Amino acid sequence: MKALLASVILVAGAAGAEPNSGLDELTTREDLRGFEPVGRVDVENGGFCTGTLIADDLVLTAAHCVLKPDGTPVDAARITFRAGFSHGISLAEVPVARTIADPAYRNASPAPVEMIERDVALLQLASPIPSSVISPFAVARPGTGDEVSVVSYAEGREEALSWQRVCKVMGREDRLIAFDCDVTFGSSGAPVLDRSGYRAKIVSIISAGGEMDGKAIAFGMELPDRVDELKAALGEGQSLSPGKPGAKGPPGIASSGMPGKPARRIVLQGDSGTSAVTGTGTGARFVSP
Repeated sequence: MKALLASVILVAGAAGAEPNSGLDELTTREDLRGFEPVGRVDVENGGFCTGTLIADDLVLTAAHCVLKPDGTPVDAARITFRAGFSHGISLAEVPVARTIADPAYRNASPAPVEMIERDVALLQLASPIPSSVISPFAVARPGTGDEVSVVSYAEGREEALSWQRVCKVMGREDRLIAFDCDVTFGSSGAPVLDRSGYRAKIVSIISAGGEMDGKAIAFGMELPDRVDELKAALGEGQSLSPGKPGAKGPPGIASSGMPGKPARRIVLQGDSGTSAVTGTGTGARFVSP
């Protein structure tokens, strides 16, 4: 962690470093083109996170989005995925049947590095979303480039996706990755995208965020191994919380009807037990009811 923070400081302080881009709100169907797999993960009478469709019935998000502060799972029957949600309308709206996360993951605030690396969950939907409606994103390892893109919901912009076209990879250590992406309450689980190829691929998700020396900083993790492990666990019938297998929720245009509540702040914890990110700022922590 210390090595990663050192590289972050060097990058942030580099002379002539290009600033990251601002946020663009995606409100129209044309704006959403290419980002249809990203949606809001809503908990009934609870909060929200950001999630992304990575298979016709699987949504990728952060583990702390499906676990209460005491470590018990949020009831899957209370969770709904709203793909492409914008001002009360979703491209597809489906209830969640099962949730799964790394059994070694523990909710903690501040979050130690090893928990950020494991902060990954899959939501199995009660019914698949056909690829003719939405084509899922692929999960990939980070490339060698230093630019990524993030789309997310968050406090103050919970009614529509916001897109940060460009933010920088500031450092990497083991499976942990630091970015200068502008994240805030509700951004947990938001996909970090590599857009260098023909179609964007997910190379990380947002687990935590804050400020360092007055500049935005966010942390995520490498995904492929974690996602493969969780897929295998689902295939074996494991789950944190089974929902209602027969829940109705065929994909299609739907109205939300439930305002998301803001999430709460997370402060990162360093190896020495002191805060690794100092100062004020907004975080990416989701609060369960």
